[in-house]
Amino acid sequence: MTRRRPAPPRPTTPGGEFDRRAVLTLAGAGLILAGAARAQDPPVPTLADGERFDPAQVVEIARALARKPFAAPPNDLPSPFGDLTYEQYVAIRPKPELLVWRDQGRGFVVEPLHRGFLFRNPVALHTVEDGVVRRIAYDRAQFTFGKTAPPEEGRDLGFSGFRLYASFGGGAPADCAIFQGASFFRALAAGQSYGVTARALTLRPAEAKGEEFPLFRAFWLERPAPGSGQIVMHALVDSDSATAALHMTLRPGDATLVDIEATLCPRTPLEHVGIGGMTGAYLFGSTDRRGVDDARAAAHEIDGLQIRNGWGEAIWRPVQNPETLQISAFLDQDPKGFGLVQRERDYGGFEDDVQRWEKRPSLWIEPFSTWGPGREQRPWGAGAVQLIEIPSESEVNENILAYWRPKEPITQETAFSYRQFWCWTVPGAPPLALCSGTRIGKGSAGKRRLFLVDFTGEAPFQPGIAPEALRIAVSASPGAIVQPKPDAKPETPQPRRDPQFKPVLYLYPERKTVRAVFELDPGGETACELRLTIKNGDQPVSETWLYRWTL
Repeated sequence: MTRRRPAPPRPTTPGGEFDRRAVLTLAGAGLILAGAARAQDPPVPTLADGERFDPAQVVEIARALARKPFAAPPNDLPSPFGDLTYEQYVAIRPKPELLVWRDQGRGFVVEPLHRGFLFRNPVALHTVEDGVVRRIAYDRAQFTFGKTAPPEEGRDLGFSGFRLYASFGGGAPADCAIFQGASFFRALAAGQSYGVTARALTLRPAEAKGEEFPLFRAFWLERPAPGSGQIVMHALVDSDSATAALHMTLRPGDATLVDIEATLCPRTPLEHVGIGGMTGAYLFGSTDRRGVDDARAAAHEIDGLQIRNGWGEAIWRPVQNPETLQISAFLDQDPKGFGLVQRERDYGGFEDDVQRWEKRPSLWIEPFSTWGPGREQRPWGAGAVQLIEIPSESEVNENILAYWRPKEPITQETAFSYRQFWCWTVPGAPPLALCSGTRIGKGSAGKRRLFLVDFTGEAPFQPGIAPEALRIAVSASPGAIVQPKPDAKPETPQPRRDPQFKPVLYLYPERKTVRAVFELDPGGETACELRLTIKNGDQPVSETWLYRWTL
């Protein structure tokens, strides 16, 4: 996975300091492999400056491009720009006249980003103003280069992407999103710091023959109307196996929403494709501090995968930093939502004065529909939310990947539409207690492991629910659930026992929390899948907690 470094404070005004962590996150392996091309020799067809714009034209370009073999950009970024250090790269700064729509009161400002360092792939940038395409032209005079010598006069190095500033609640434009590196992008809600990264298209992750990293080739940014509170963007994506046209509408706020319609045009059958892909960093937390020599309480920008599946079940799967690569698939039909989520929002949960992990966004996906050439729209259908957990020794690695994988290969043009929520809390939570903590420690004997799983919410304490009616439905496959010894009790309220599995349930009405305590006896197994729900009779009052224990 991509290496990243600790971040300085993020910019709050256009032209502010680069986010070091964002830069290294978005520098995908595909950039390094694909190299770069001269911006004056576009590697793909585009729309001419001054031409009338129609969103359907971007789809037509993707179709036409998919009928041709993939042409990787040549690696010809002139010296020293292909060999810059991070410090040299972030010293390349735009002058105010480069910022698009600055001082126009449109609620959005665009900052084109220079090529160099790891960002070698040229990305053509355009605006659409009054229905007409306007190319954003490169001019070295629009940048200051620090101690790096500027390119030769007349040399068009072009851009590697752009940063978007937006007005949150009518204030001055502040950092909102960045589109740079492979086909990666990130966004923020009001008051947040950059964290989880979205992918326009995910191809063959964690496969033996290697992951394929699609590239952004071009963007068309529609000039927003003053006071509209939204910006419409179009992107062209290109890769060995497919092209794609993206139509995106971004609305900043306390939760920043991005509506996406992605049209995929395969060059070859897509056996392993990811829709709504996202990556996040998880180094350690309360579940896995073994061997951690770190003064902080935790270090992660996401702490779990949340799913609302097509059968109405609400699922929480804590993520972990595993000893070996772990791949999990959660089979589903017409999913309602999924995402990598940061539930810990208390500074005390991390005690990190630099990274401020509690301010990182959760990224939640709500599927809309999918359709093929016949334009008959339908739900997403059969497939799986796939989770990949990669061993990591550094907090600068985005080692957790989640995405929707359709059951059937994509062999013809197919479109998917969905909404992203870059948010503090996931919207539309069902009336269930949510998992608020998972702790694991040494069990009472042998290889046994003690689990403490907390759920917080009103549902278990509703009028009419008798405390003695609450029970734990918990299972292990393989392995066995056993009753913890009395000295395993974390506190001293009255326990409730399940007669089948004999775990212990503790109720804390004053803080609307129930705690399930049980032990796992793995026997001779090295991995066990655990499943737990709190129920009132046969009805769940909590979401379903899933966990993969490994030796």
